[in-house]
Amino acid sequence: MGTRLPGVGDRMWAQVPTGTRQAVVVYGDRRDSPDSVAVLYQKRGSTWEQTASWPAHNGRSGWTTDHQMDDERSPVGVFTLTDAGGSLADPGSRLRYWRDDNAYASMLIPGETHAHDFDYVIAIDYNRLEGTPPFDWNRPDGVEKGGGIWLHLDHGDGTSACVTVPESGMKTLLRTLDPAQYPVVVMGDRERLES
Repeated sequence: MGTRLPGVGDRMWAQVPTGTRQAVVVYGDRRDSPDSVAVLYQKRGSTWEQTASWPAHNGRSGWTTDHQMDDERSPVGVFTLTDAGGSLADPGSRLRYWRDDNAYASMLIPGETHAHDFDYVIAIDYNRLEGTPPFDWNRPDGVEKGGGIWLHLDHGDGTSACVTVPESGMKTLLRTLDPAQYPVVVMGDRERLES
């Protein structure tokens, strides 16, 4: 591969911490599209290698550089990945894992067919306190900036702001992302990722 993450331009690349050796890059199709691809890269020496890839979904209304509560857009940016959890038992996560059937079940919208969305989640460190359960509702930048944005199980269409991948992808990410490698997610529509 290369010494930089493919498809990530100077502005976004500058936000990736120098110690990061694992990155999930979410390539959104377009600014207003819920469709994307999530690719796991790992750094071997000075080279980034693609080790897995999955079809993914993001916010129903696409992407934004100014995420607001309930705008149904995923925030564009580089965010650390430090905490995980879910309603199911830990499948071997290297990130700290919080299991809580009730906390995740309470976030499901009655009547929707998303009963398994939160079987496994990885908190995206956007407007949240690192080192807390994904379902912690503290919002350091204010409630209006939204939060509770996760990588979680895909349900076949766009989300409120999260990024979703198939169950096999979530298990791979949980078993691979290692806090000692300072994992991040780099996410956005391809146009802004490349800037």
